[in-house]
Amino acid sequence: MRKDIAPRTKPFFWTVGVVWISILSLGGCSRDTAVANPPAPVRVTVVSTSDAIAGIRYSANIVANSQVSLAFKSGGYIASIAQRKGADGRVRPLQSGDAVRTGEVLATVRQGDYADRVAQAKAQVEQARAAFEKSRLDYQRASNLFSSDSLTKSQYDAAKAAHDANEAALENAKAGLAQAETALNDCTLRSPMNGWVLERDIEVGSLVGPGSPGFVVADTHVVKAVFGVPDTVINRVRLGDRQTITTISVPGQIQGRVTSISPSADPKSRVFSVELSIPNGDNRLKSGIVATLDLGSDKTTNPPLVVPLSAVVRSSKTPGGFAVFVVEQSGVGTVARERDVKVGGTIGNNIAILQGLQPAERVVSVGATEIKDGDQVRVLL
Repeated sequence: MRKDIAPRTKPFFWTVGVVWISILSLGGCSRDTAVANPPAPVRVTVVSTSDAIAGIRYSANIVANSQVSLAFKSGGYIASIAQRKGADGRVRPLQSGDAVRTGEVLATVRQGDYADRVAQAKAQVEQARAAFEKSRLDYQRASNLFSSDSLTKSQYDAAKAAHDANEAALENAKAGLAQAETALNDCTLRSPMNGWVLERDIEVGSLVGPGSPGFVVADTHVVKAVFGVPDTVINRVRLGDRQTITTISVPGQIQGRVTSISPSADPKSRVFSVELSIPNGDNRLKSGIVATLDLGSDKTTNPPLVVPLSAVVRSSKTPGGFAVFVVEQSGVGTVARERDVKVGGTIGNNIAILQGLQPAERVVSVGATEIKDGDQVRVLL
């Protein structure tokens, strides 16, 4: 019996020994791995305020001081369009971008039919005038005879009625002539202002009717920068205030003056429309350009602290809250501490911090989503 037990006991203790060796080995590997984790590389930024960031910047659209769509009143075929010499030296029809003067003829409709109507109306006027002159003489003669009792009352009344009818016919003929002359004059489309052609919708030979658009002309000797501001800022804007705008297309700063403030906010956007008038005699500002202006910061309140948007993460302590990682020095090195903050509005690529931070503190701006509270970090330069 003893010989049968011994062989079975030896494999059991050998197996237990192997298991303990494996556990000790795994424990040793775990401790070595934990120690080997290096500090996480991050970039930091200093919490600060900036007058430039605290300012309130708005986008504005440059529009013409006045703009009008010119339409034909008399219909017909386009006979001519004003000519200009192009950049290649060839003469071409008026087109977008060309300058025009007040009263300049931009296009004409074929005038033959309208000229015939004027001639016909003139003939009718002459005919009516002749009839009127005859009836006037007859009426004078009848008046003299009637006053001497040489003409009956009915004859006198007939002469007076003929005189009045011919006088009315003459006035009607004159009105017809004036109407025909107006239609003839309306065959010519003239510019009502000094400005620039924005659009041309006709070609020589095209058929137009009354009311058909021909050109869009704008006066840009003075332009307007139109922008919208909310009710929290509208009290900073006053009529006559000088403002400065900047654009990508025109170098430097451009001065203008506030000339219009909407009395009510837009019902959808809830902003007030403001117009800034800017002299533009050299036509450097074109309609449609986007400009930027800064209304400045409110000097009566302290500008908020700001940090980059990338520095703000979701708080692990407060549901729905926000936090940043503040970099501190400790006995083991540089450590990132999570701190809850109250955020405000965005200002460009930054966000205002209303509560939770102090000026000059350092926060993680790159790598904040890769670390947790208490992690060691390595600040990259």
